[in-house]
Amino acid sequence: MRTAGLSARRVRRKAVTTDSKHDQPVAPNLLGRDFSAPAPDLRWAADITYVPTAEGWLYLAVILDLFSRRVVGHACAATLATALVAEALALACGRRRVNTDLVHHSDRGSQYASAEYRARLAQAGAQASMSRRGDCYDNAMVESFFGTLKTELIHNRRYATRAEARADIFEYVEVFYNRERRHSTLGYLSPAEYEVRHAAAPTLPQAVVSPTSQ
Repeated sequence: MRTAGLSARRVRRKAVTTDSKHDQPVAPNLLGRDFSAPAPDLRWAADITYVPTAEGWLYLAVILDLFSRRVVGHACAATLATALVAEALALACGRRRVNTDLVHHSDRGSQYASAEYRARLAQAGAQASMSRRGDCYDNAMVESFFGTLKTELIHNRRYATRAEARADIFEYVEVFYNRERRHSTLGYLSPAEYEVRHAAAPTLPQAVVSPTSQ
């Protein structure tokens, strides 16, 4: 290989974003892998992923509305502190109509199980729901979104700084994904357009539930 000028492709390092070994209360799984929703702001799903940069990992927290696949809340940070997910939740609550019918689903990570986050959910009036331990399929819709994000954006970039990655992700989510990207499960409408049409005609057929299709 040395003579031929070849080198092995190394497996990318992975960051651990979920710490479920804690003593915080764990909410029951209220979704049971049913990712359908008849209207906006009835079922949200939240999770964290990581983005490599030359400065180190940038962690991304998102909240997805399962009705339209729209990213209603997101935040980035250099650490996995609870402030990361709290910022994403604050953005979502500031933008959307939150009431006692809303189910907020996440994994059992210490950030989501923390007293601070549970208090924020209670203040908003949302019901907490959590996946089973180590079962990514219980939150497959957000996992699918992360796969789409990394395939269409992250894997094609080399970020020098966290600030560069943050700006790129913001533009992808707010400008392209939410407003322009068409989803086969939404009848080839963008999440924003799907919600607009639903508001005009509430009997609009529900999205076809397919966690692996974004």
